[in-house]
Amino acid sequence: MPLPTRRKWWALAVVSLTQLVVVLDGTIVNIALPQAQAELGLSDSQRQWVVTAYALAFGALLLLGGRVADYWGRKRTFIVGMVGFGLASVFGGVAQSGTELIIARGLQGVFAALLAPAALALLTVTFPSGRERNTAFAVFGTVAGAGASVGLVLGGVLTEFADWRWCLLVNVFFVALGLVGAFLFISESKADGDNRYDLAGAVTVTLGLGSLVYGFSMAEAGWGNPQTVTFLILGVLLLAAFVWIEARQRQPLLPLRIVADRVRGGAFLIQAIAGSVMIGATLYLTFHLQIVMQMSALGAGLASLPLPLGTMLVAPFATKMLPRFGPRPLLIVGPVIVAAGLGYLSFITAMGSYWVEVFPALVVMGAGMALVFVPLQNVALAGVAPHDAGAASAVTNSAMQIGGSIGLSVFTAVYVGALAGDTSHLPEVLADAYSVTFVAAAIGMLLAAVIASTMIRGQKSQLLPSGSDAVLVHAG
Repeated sequence: MPLPTRRKWWALAVVSLTQLVVVLDGTIVNIALPQAQAELGLSDSQRQWVVTAYALAFGALLLLGGRVADYWGRKRTFIVGMVGFGLASVFGGVAQSGTELIIARGLQGVFAALLAPAALALLTVTFPSGRERNTAFAVFGTVAGAGASVGLVLGGVLTEFADWRWCLLVNVFFVALGLVGAFLFISESKADGDNRYDLAGAVTVTLGLGSLVYGFSMAEAGWGNPQTVTFLILGVLLLAAFVWIEARQRQPLLPLRIVADRVRGGAFLIQAIAGSVMIGATLYLTFHLQIVMQMSALGAGLASLPLPLGTMLVAPFATKMLPRFGPRPLLIVGPVIVAAGLGYLSFITAMGSYWVEVFPALVVMGAGMALVFVPLQNVALAGVAPHDAGAASAVTNSAMQIGGSIGLSVFTAVYVGALAGDTSHLPEVLADAYSVTFVAAAIGMLLAAVIASTMIRGQKSQLLPSGSDAVLVHAG
Protein backbone atom coordinates (compact mmCIF):
# COMPACT_ATOMS: atom_id res chain seq x y z
CA MET A 1 0.00 0.00 0.00
CA PRO A 2 1.45 3.43 -0.95
CA LEU A 3 2.45 5.64 1.94
CA PRO A 4 0.57 8.92 2.58
CA THR A 5 2.38 11.80 0.89
CA ARG A 6 3.39 13.56 4.12
CA ARG A 7 4.75 10.34 5.61
CA LYS A 8 6.78 9.66 2.45
CA TRP A 9 8.63 12.96 2.75
CA TRP A 10 9.39 12.28 6.40
CA ALA A 11 10.75 8.88 5.33
CA LEU A 12 12.96 10.71 2.81
CA ALA A 13 14.32 12.89 5.63
CA VAL A 14 15.17 9.78 7.66
CA VAL A 15 17.02 7.92 4.89
CA SER A 16 18.81 11.11 3.78
CA LEU A 17 20.03 11.61 7.36
CA THR A 18 21.35 8.04 7.26
CA GLN A 19 23.31 8.64 4.09
CA LEU A 20 24.70 11.86 5.55
CA VAL A 21 26.07 9.90 8.54
CA VAL A 22 27.64 7.19 6.37
CA VAL A 23 29.36 9.72 4.10
CA LEU A 24 30.49 12.18 6.75
CA ASP A 25 32.07 9.36 8.77
CA GLY A 26 34.49 8.91 5.90
CA THR A 27 35.93 12.40 6.53
CA ILE A 28 35.06 13.45 10.08
CA VAL A 29 37.68 11.15 11.63
CA ASN A 30 40.39 12.33 9.21
CA ILE A 31 40.50 15.74 10.88
CA ALA A 32 40.77 14.09 14.31
CA LEU A 33 43.54 11.64 13.38
CA PRO A 34 46.58 13.75 14.39
CA GLN A 35 45.11 14.24 17.88
CA ALA A 36 44.00 10.61 18.14
CA GLN A 37 47.45 9.45 17.04
CA ALA A 38 49.14 11.56 19.70
CA GLU A 39 46.81 10.48 22.52
CA LEU A 40 46.73 6.76 21.72
CA GLY A 41 50.33 6.48 20.50
CA LEU A 42 49.41 5.21 17.03
CA SER A 43 52.14 4.33 14.59
CA ASP A 44 51.83 5.72 11.03
CA SER A 45 50.65 2.26 9.90
CA GLN A 46 47.97 2.12 12.60
CA ARG A 47 46.94 5.67 11.72
CA GLN A 48 46.31 4.54 8.16
CA TRP A 49 44.20 1.58 9.32
CA VAL A 50 41.82 3.86 11.24
CA VAL A 51 40.64 5.03 7.81
CA THR A 52 41.26 1.80 5.90
CA ALA A 53 39.28 -0.42 8.30
CA TYR A 54 36.11 1.61 7.72
CA ALA A 55 36.46 1.84 3.93
CA LEU A 56 37.48 -1.81 3.52
CA ALA A 57 34.68 -3.28 5.63
CA PHE A 58 32.14 -0.94 4.03
CA GLY A 59 33.21 -1.67 0.46
CA ALA A 60 33.75 -5.41 0.83
CA LEU A 61 30.38 -6.06 2.49
CA LEU A 62 28.21 -3.60 0.56
CA LEU A 63 26.92 -6.18 -1.92
CA LEU A 64 26.07 -8.63 0.86
CA GLY A 65 24.39 -5.82 2.80
CA GLY A 66 22.17 -5.12 -0.17
CA ARG A 67 21.17 -8.78 -0.37
CA VAL A 68 20.42 -8.89 3.37
CA ALA A 69 18.21 -5.81 3.07
CA ASP A 70 16.26 -7.26 0.14
CA TYR A 71 15.82 -10.75 1.59
CA TRP A 72 15.54 -10.15 5.35
CA GLY A 73 13.60 -6.89 5.22
CA ARG A 74 14.76 -3.37 4.44
CA LYS A 75 13.35 -1.66 7.51
CA ARG A 76 14.66 -4.41 9.79
CA THR A 77 18.11 -4.24 8.20
CA PHE A 78 18.05 -0.44 8.44
CA ILE A 79 17.29 -0.57 12.18
CA VAL A 80 19.95 -3.22 12.89
CA GLY A 81 22.47 -1.23 10.88
CA MET A 82 21.60 1.93 12.79
CA VAL A 83 21.91 0.30 16.21
CA GLY A 84 25.17 -1.46 15.30
CA PHE A 85 26.64 1.71 13.83
CA GLY A 86 25.79 3.62 16.99
CA LEU A 87 27.31 0.99 19.29
CA ALA A 88 30.47 0.80 17.17
CA SER A 89 30.75 4.60 17.33
CA VAL A 90 30.52 4.54 21.13
CA PHE A 91 33.17 1.81 21.25
CA GLY A 92 35.48 3.96 19.11
CA GLY A 93 34.72 7.05 21.17
CA VAL A 94 35.93 5.40 24.38
CA ALA A 95 38.81 3.42 22.79
CA GLN A 96 41.93 3.27 24.92
CA SER A 97 44.31 1.89 22.30
CA GLY A 98 44.95 2.03 18.60
CA THR A 99 43.78 -1.56 18.17
CA GLU A 100 40.43 -0.81 19.80
CA LEU A 101 39.94 2.26 17.60
CA ILE A 102 40.72 0.28 14.44
CA ILE A 103 38.31 -2.51 15.44
CA ALA A 104 35.61 0.07 16.13
CA ARG A 105 36.11 1.67 12.73
CA GLY A 106 35.90 -1.75 11.08
CA LEU A 107 32.61 -2.44 12.89
CA GLN A 108 31.31 0.93 11.75
CA GLY A 109 32.07 -0.14 8.19
CA VAL A 110 30.28 -3.48 8.67
CA PHE A 111 27.07 -1.82 9.87
CA ALA A 112 27.36 0.97 7.28
CA ALA A 113 27.32 -1.82 4.67
CA LEU A 114 23.90 -2.81 6.03
CA LEU A 115 22.68 0.74 6.49
CA ALA A 116 23.54 2.34 3.13
CA PRO A 117 21.91 -0.20 0.75
CA ALA A 118 18.88 -0.55 3.05
CA ALA A 119 18.39 3.24 2.97
CA LEU A 120 18.67 3.39 -0.82
CA ALA A 121 16.31 0.43 -1.24
CA LEU A 122 13.77 2.06 1.09
CA LEU A 123 13.99 5.26 -0.94
CA THR A 124 13.42 3.27 -4.15
CA VAL A 125 10.29 1.47 -2.91
CA THR A 126 8.90 4.59 -1.18
CA PHE A 127 9.18 6.65 -4.39
CA PRO A 128 8.69 4.10 -7.18
CA SER A 129 8.27 6.51 -10.13
CA GLY A 130 7.43 9.94 -11.46
CA ARG A 131 8.37 13.47 -10.46
CA GLU A 132 8.32 12.63 -6.75
CA ARG A 133 10.99 9.98 -7.35
CA ASN A 134 13.22 12.45 -9.21
CA THR A 135 12.81 15.01 -6.42
CA ALA A 136 13.53 12.42 -3.73
CA PHE A 137 16.71 11.23 -5.40
CA ALA A 138 17.84 14.81 -5.97
CA VAL A 139 17.40 15.56 -2.26
CA PHE A 140 19.10 12.30 -1.28
CA GLY A 141 22.04 12.98 -3.60
CA THR A 142 22.44 16.57 -2.44
CA VAL A 143 22.48 15.59 1.23
CA ALA A 144 24.93 12.77 0.53
CA GLY A 145 27.11 15.09 -1.54
CA ALA A 146 27.27 17.51 1.36
CA GLY A 147 28.40 14.74 3.70
CA ALA A 148 32.10 15.12 3.01
CA SER A 149 31.96 18.87 3.62
CA VAL A 150 29.89 18.47 6.77
CA GLY A 151 32.35 15.86 8.03
CA LEU A 152 35.34 18.14 7.53
CA VAL A 153 33.76 21.10 9.31
CA LEU A 154 32.05 19.12 12.06
CA GLY A 155 35.22 17.13 12.69
CA GLY A 156 37.17 20.36 13.01
CA VAL A 157 34.65 21.95 15.38
CA LEU A 158 34.41 18.88 17.64
CA THR A 159 38.17 18.29 17.75
CA GLU A 160 38.90 21.97 18.32
CA PHE A 161 36.32 22.79 20.98
CA ALA A 162 35.57 19.40 22.57
CA ASP A 163 37.71 16.32 21.95
CA TRP A 164 38.56 14.09 19.00
CA ARG A 165 36.46 11.32 20.56
CA TRP A 166 33.31 13.33 19.86
CA CYS A 167 33.92 12.81 16.15
CA LEU A 168 32.72 9.26 16.84
CA LEU A 169 30.34 9.86 19.74
CA VAL A 170 28.36 12.47 17.78
CA ASN A 171 26.95 9.60 15.68
CA VAL A 172 24.78 8.58 18.65
CA PHE A 173 22.71 11.74 18.11
CA PHE A 174 22.16 10.92 14.42
CA VAL A 175 21.42 7.28 15.21
CA ALA A 176 18.78 8.23 17.79
CA LEU A 177 17.02 10.50 15.26
CA GLY A 178 17.24 7.80 12.60
CA LEU A 179 15.74 5.12 14.84
CA VAL A 180 12.83 7.30 15.95
CA GLY A 181 12.17 8.25 12.34
CA ALA A 182 12.37 4.64 11.17
CA PHE A 183 9.75 3.45 13.66
CA LEU A 184 7.43 6.39 12.89
CA PHE A 185 7.67 6.82 9.13
CA ILE A 186 9.21 3.77 7.40
CA SER A 187 7.27 0.67 6.36
CA GLU A 188 8.74 -2.81 5.94
CA SER A 189 9.39 -4.27 2.49
CA LYS A 190 11.45 -7.11 1.04
CA ALA A 191 12.02 -9.01 -2.19
CA ASP A 192 9.66 -11.84 -3.12
CA GLY A 193 10.59 -15.32 -4.28
CA ASP A 194 13.24 -17.90 -3.43
CA ASN A 195 16.14 -15.88 -2.10
CA ARG A 196 19.46 -17.47 -1.17
CA TYR A 197 22.53 -15.87 0.37
CA ASP A 198 25.82 -16.36 -1.45
CA LEU A 199 27.85 -16.83 1.74
CA ALA A 200 30.76 -18.54 -0.03
CA GLY A 201 31.11 -15.56 -2.35
CA ALA A 202 30.83 -13.09 0.53
CA VAL A 203 33.55 -14.85 2.55
CA THR A 204 36.01 -15.23 -0.34
CA VAL A 205 35.67 -11.66 -1.63
CA THR A 206 35.96 -10.18 1.86
CA LEU A 207 39.02 -12.25 2.78
CA GLY A 208 40.53 -11.68 -0.67
CA LEU A 209 40.19 -7.91 -0.51
CA GLY A 210 41.37 -7.87 3.10
CA SER A 211 44.49 -9.89 2.20
CA LEU A 212 45.19 -7.63 -0.75
CA VAL A 213 44.89 -4.43 1.30
CA TYR A 214 46.96 -5.89 4.14
CA GLY A 215 49.63 -6.94 1.66
CA PHE A 216 49.81 -3.43 0.25
CA SER A 217 49.95 -1.99 3.76
CA MET A 218 52.96 -4.23 4.53
CA ALA A 219 54.76 -2.85 1.47
CA GLU A 220 56.11 -0.03 3.62
CA ALA A 221 58.62 -2.66 4.85
CA GLY A 222 59.59 -3.35 1.22
CA TRP A 223 57.84 -4.82 -1.82
CA GLY A 224 60.03 -7.91 -1.53
CA ASN A 225 59.07 -8.44 2.11
CA PRO A 226 57.82 -12.09 2.51
CA GLN A 227 54.64 -10.93 4.29
CA THR A 228 53.89 -8.45 1.51
CA VAL A 229 54.31 -11.06 -1.21
CA THR A 230 52.41 -13.76 0.70
CA PHE A 231 49.34 -11.65 1.40
CA LEU A 232 49.24 -10.17 -2.10
CA ILE A 233 49.35 -13.65 -3.65
CA LEU A 234 46.76 -14.93 -1.16
CA GLY A 235 44.49 -12.00 -2.00
CA VAL A 236 44.72 -12.68 -5.74
CA LEU A 237 44.01 -16.41 -5.23
CA LEU A 238 40.99 -15.70 -3.02
CA LEU A 239 39.58 -13.20 -5.53
CA ALA A 240 40.10 -15.78 -8.30
CA ALA A 241 38.18 -18.27 -6.15
CA PHE A 242 35.43 -15.66 -5.77
CA VAL A 243 35.12 -15.35 -9.56
CA TRP A 244 34.98 -19.17 -9.86
CA ILE A 245 32.24 -19.36 -7.21
CA GLU A 246 30.18 -16.56 -8.75
CA ALA A 247 30.27 -18.21 -12.17
CA ARG A 248 28.60 -21.30 -10.65
CA GLN A 249 26.10 -19.71 -8.25
CA ARG A 250 22.42 -19.64 -9.16
CA GLN A 251 21.97 -16.42 -7.17
CA PRO A 252 25.47 -14.91 -7.08
CA LEU A 253 26.48 -12.02 -4.86
CA LEU A 254 27.90 -10.34 -7.96
CA PRO A 255 26.56 -11.42 -11.37
CA LEU A 256 29.75 -11.53 -13.45
CA ARG A 257 27.93 -10.14 -16.49
CA ILE A 258 27.95 -6.77 -14.72
CA VAL A 259 31.75 -6.48 -14.56
CA ALA A 260 32.53 -8.50 -17.71
CA ASP A 261 31.34 -5.68 -19.95
CA ARG A 262 34.40 -3.70 -21.07
CA VAL A 263 32.82 -0.27 -20.63
CA ARG A 264 31.42 -0.97 -17.17
CA GLY A 265 34.65 -2.69 -16.15
CA GLY A 266 36.54 0.44 -17.16
CA ALA A 267 34.12 2.60 -15.18
CA PHE A 268 34.67 0.49 -12.06
CA LEU A 269 38.46 0.76 -12.43
CA ILE A 270 38.25 4.54 -12.79
CA GLN A 271 35.98 4.69 -9.73
CA ALA A 272 38.55 2.70 -7.73
CA ILE A 273 41.37 5.07 -8.72
CA ALA A 274 39.22 8.11 -7.94
CA GLY A 275 38.46 6.56 -4.57
CA SER A 276 42.14 6.10 -3.88
CA VAL A 277 42.67 9.84 -4.36
CA MET A 278 39.56 11.02 -2.48
CA ILE A 279 40.17 8.72 0.49
CA GLY A 280 43.93 8.18 0.39
CA ALA A 281 45.70 11.22 -1.00
CA THR A 282 43.44 13.77 0.69
CA LEU A 283 44.22 12.22 4.08
CA TYR A 284 47.85 13.23 3.61
CA LEU A 285 46.68 16.73 2.75
CA THR A 286 44.99 16.82 6.18
CA PHE A 287 48.28 15.79 7.79
CA HIS A 288 50.16 18.51 5.90
CA LEU A 289 47.70 21.19 6.98
CA GLN A 290 47.77 20.23 10.66
CA ILE A 291 51.26 18.83 11.23
CA VAL A 292 53.38 20.91 8.84
CA MET A 293 51.35 24.11 8.46
CA GLN A 294 50.30 23.97 12.14
CA MET A 295 46.64 24.67 11.41
CA SER A 296 44.05 23.94 14.08
CA ALA A 297 41.65 21.06 13.51
CA LEU A 298 38.88 23.49 12.55
CA GLY A 299 41.23 25.47 10.32
CA ALA A 300 42.31 22.28 8.51
CA GLY A 301 38.68 21.24 8.04
CA LEU A 302 37.76 24.60 6.54
CA ALA A 303 40.93 24.66 4.44
CA SER A 304 39.97 21.28 2.90
CA LEU A 305 36.51 22.48 1.83
CA PRO A 306 37.42 23.82 -1.65
CA LEU A 307 37.76 20.22 -2.89
CA PRO A 308 34.26 18.87 -2.05
CA LEU A 309 32.60 22.25 -2.62
CA GLY A 310 34.29 22.55 -6.00
CA THR A 311 32.93 19.15 -6.96
CA MET A 312 29.40 20.09 -5.85
CA LEU A 313 29.48 23.42 -7.71
CA VAL A 314 30.78 22.01 -11.00
CA ALA A 315 28.67 18.81 -10.94
CA PRO A 316 25.48 20.49 -12.28
CA PHE A 317 27.44 21.86 -15.26
CA ALA A 318 28.96 18.43 -15.86
CA THR A 319 25.46 16.96 -15.77
CA LYS A 320 24.39 19.34 -18.55
CA MET A 321 27.53 18.57 -20.56
CA LEU A 322 26.99 14.82 -20.34
CA PRO A 323 24.15 14.40 -22.87
CA ARG A 324 25.88 16.77 -25.29
CA PHE A 325 29.42 15.35 -25.27
CA GLY A 326 28.90 11.88 -23.82
CA PRO A 327 30.80 10.28 -20.93
CA ARG A 328 34.09 9.47 -22.68
CA PRO A 329 35.48 13.03 -23.12
CA LEU A 330 34.58 13.90 -19.53
CA LEU A 331 36.20 10.73 -18.20
CA ILE A 332 39.41 11.50 -20.10
CA VAL A 333 39.63 15.22 -19.34
CA GLY A 334 38.43 14.96 -15.71
CA PRO A 335 41.27 12.72 -14.45
CA VAL A 336 43.84 14.84 -16.32
CA ILE A 337 42.55 17.96 -14.55
CA VAL A 338 42.70 16.19 -11.17
CA ALA A 339 46.23 15.02 -11.98
CA ALA A 340 47.21 18.60 -12.79
CA GLY A 341 45.87 19.73 -9.42
CA LEU A 342 47.78 16.97 -7.63
CA GLY A 343 50.91 17.87 -9.59
CA TYR A 344 50.59 21.47 -8.44
CA LEU A 345 50.01 20.27 -4.88
CA SER A 346 53.24 18.26 -5.02
CA PHE A 347 55.19 21.54 -4.96
CA ILE A 348 54.20 22.18 -1.33
CA THR A 349 56.91 23.35 1.04
CA ALA A 350 57.19 23.51 4.81
CA MET A 351 57.05 27.32 4.83
CA GLY A 352 54.63 27.80 1.94
CA SER A 353 51.38 29.75 1.92
CA TYR A 354 48.05 27.90 1.89
CA TRP A 355 46.56 30.37 -0.61
CA VAL A 356 49.48 29.94 -3.02
CA GLU A 357 50.39 26.24 -2.68
CA VAL A 358 47.19 24.46 -1.58
CA PHE A 359 44.01 26.42 -2.37
CA PRO A 360 44.47 26.57 -6.19
CA ALA A 361 45.21 22.84 -6.31
CA LEU A 362 42.04 21.96 -4.37
CA VAL A 363 39.86 24.11 -6.64
CA VAL A 364 41.29 22.40 -9.73
CA MET A 365 40.94 18.94 -8.19
CA GLY A 366 37.33 19.61 -7.19
CA ALA A 367 36.39 20.70 -10.70
CA GLY A 368 38.11 17.68 -12.22
CA MET A 369 36.43 15.26 -9.82
CA ALA A 370 33.00 16.56 -10.86
CA LEU A 371 33.83 15.62 -14.47
CA VAL A 372 34.74 12.15 -13.22
CA PHE A 373 31.92 11.35 -10.80
CA VAL A 374 28.97 12.56 -12.87
CA PRO A 375 29.61 10.24 -15.87
CA LEU A 376 30.69 7.22 -13.82
CA GLN A 377 27.32 6.23 -12.36
CA ASN A 378 25.69 6.74 -15.74
CA VAL A 379 28.23 4.54 -17.51
CA ALA A 380 27.96 1.89 -14.78
CA LEU A 381 24.18 1.69 -15.31
CA ALA A 382 24.13 1.90 -19.12
CA GLY A 383 22.87 -1.32 -20.69
CA VAL A 384 22.23 -2.97 -17.33
CA ALA A 385 19.08 -5.09 -17.04
CA PRO A 386 16.62 -3.70 -14.46
CA HIS A 387 17.17 -6.62 -12.06
CA ASP A 388 20.95 -5.94 -12.14
CA ALA A 389 20.72 -2.17 -11.59
CA GLY A 390 21.03 -2.38 -7.80
CA ALA A 391 24.05 -4.66 -7.97
CA ALA A 392 25.74 -2.47 -10.61
CA SER A 393 25.22 0.63 -8.47
CA ALA A 394 26.55 -1.20 -5.41
CA VAL A 395 29.68 -2.26 -7.31
CA THR A 396 30.33 1.39 -8.21
CA ASN A 397 30.18 2.42 -4.56
CA SER A 398 32.19 -0.63 -3.48
CA ALA A 399 34.86 0.15 -6.06
CA MET A 400 35.37 3.60 -4.56
CA GLN A 401 35.72 2.28 -1.01
CA ILE A 402 37.98 -0.62 -2.00
CA GLY A 403 40.03 1.66 -4.23
CA GLY A 404 40.40 4.02 -1.28
CA SER A 405 41.56 1.16 0.96
CA ILE A 406 44.15 -0.09 -1.51
CA GLY A 407 45.19 3.43 -2.52
CA LEU A 408 45.73 4.52 1.06
CA SER A 409 47.90 1.45 1.69
CA VAL A 410 49.95 2.17 -1.44
CA PHE A 411 50.30 5.88 -0.60
CA THR A 412 51.40 4.99 2.91
CA ALA A 413 54.09 2.72 1.46
CA VAL A 414 55.18 5.56 -0.86
CA TYR A 415 55.18 8.02 2.06
CA VAL A 416 57.28 5.72 4.28
CA GLY A 417 59.67 5.07 1.40
CA ALA A 418 60.04 8.81 0.80
CA LEU A 419 60.96 9.30 4.46
CA ALA A 420 63.84 6.85 3.90
CA GLY A 421 64.01 6.00 7.59
CA ASP A 422 64.12 9.64 8.73
CA THR A 423 62.18 9.75 12.01
CA SER A 424 62.96 13.39 12.84
CA HIS A 425 59.44 14.49 11.76
CA LEU A 426 60.91 17.85 10.76
CA PRO A 427 58.38 19.90 8.74
CA GLU A 428 60.73 19.97 5.74
CA VAL A 429 61.08 16.17 5.75
CA LEU A 430 57.34 15.58 6.09
CA ALA A 431 56.47 18.09 3.36
CA ASP A 432 58.85 16.35 0.95
CA ALA A 433 57.32 12.95 1.78
CA TYR A 434 53.77 14.27 1.28
CA SER A 435 54.89 15.77 -2.02
CA VAL A 436 56.01 12.37 -3.32
CA THR A 437 52.66 10.92 -2.22
CA PHE A 438 50.78 13.51 -4.28
CA VAL A 439 52.92 12.70 -7.31
CA ALA A 440 51.95 9.02 -6.93
CA ALA A 441 48.28 10.04 -6.77
CA ALA A 442 48.68 12.17 -9.91
CA ILE A 443 50.15 9.18 -11.77
CA GLY A 444 47.12 7.15 -10.69
CA MET A 445 44.73 9.73 -12.14
CA LEU A 446 46.63 9.79 -15.43
CA LEU A 447 46.22 6.01 -15.51
CA ALA A 448 42.46 6.57 -15.08
CA ALA A 449 42.50 8.82 -18.17
CA VAL A 450 44.26 6.07 -20.14
CA ILE A 451 41.66 3.53 -18.99
CA ALA A 452 38.87 5.87 -20.10
CA SER A 453 40.40 6.38 -23.54
CA THR A 454 40.90 2.65 -24.14
CA MET A 455 37.91 1.03 -22.41
CA ILE A 456 35.09 3.62 -22.47
CA ARG A 457 34.22 3.25 -26.14
CA GLY A 458 30.97 3.27 -28.07
CA GLN A 459 28.29 5.63 -29.30
CA LYS A 460 27.15 8.37 -26.91
CA SER A 461 23.67 6.82 -26.79
CA GLN A 462 25.16 3.44 -25.83
CA LEU A 463 27.14 4.87 -22.92
CA LEU A 464 24.17 6.51 -21.17
CA PRO A 465 21.16 4.83 -19.52
CA SER A 466 18.26 4.82 -21.95
CA GLY A 467 15.12 6.77 -21.25
CA SER A 468 16.52 8.87 -18.44
CA ASP A 469 18.43 12.01 -17.75
CA ALA A 470 21.96 11.94 -16.45
CA VAL A 471 22.25 10.69 -12.91
CA LEU A 472 23.88 13.19 -10.56
CA VAL A 473 25.88 11.37 -7.90
CA HIS A 474 27.93 12.44 -4.93
CA ALA A 475 31.62 11.89 -4.36
CA GLY A 476 31.21 9.81 -1.28
